[in-house]
Amino acid sequence: MSPIAHYKLSRRERQIMDILYELNEASAQDVLARLPDPPSYSAVRALIARLLEKGVVGFRTEGAKYIYFPKLEQQQASESAIRRVIKTFFKGSPAKAVSALLDMEGDALSAREIEDLERNIARLKALKDKESR
Repeated sequence: MSPIAHYKLSRRERQIMDILYELNEASAQDVLARLPDPPSYSAVRALIARLLEKGVVGFRTEGAKYIYFPKLEQQQASESAIRRVIKTFFKGSPAKAVSALLDMEGDALSAREIEDLERNIARLKALKDKESR
């Protein structure tokens, strides 16, 4: 399980993390400017303070300004989000989630992406075969 998995992030907290991942670092004002349907500046500061308490965001000072940055790798956060979606919408089944994605977006996949998926499936099959011996 990834380190971020035990953190319960609200929708707004996830939006802030997305902004920080996109920008690498940002002030509260930068975050506010990029939030959809933004709350007040003080609400953004309170949300960032909560992320600091949870240990997923760090900061440095630049003069009197605080600059915030994500402390966890984006890959860890992505994996946690995917696990949450699979658990919530696909009864914990990664296969059902992958099937749903392929049904929705299969036409948009390039030949190379399909080959990558096939290689990953072949690798998983080989691991399972090895384990069952």
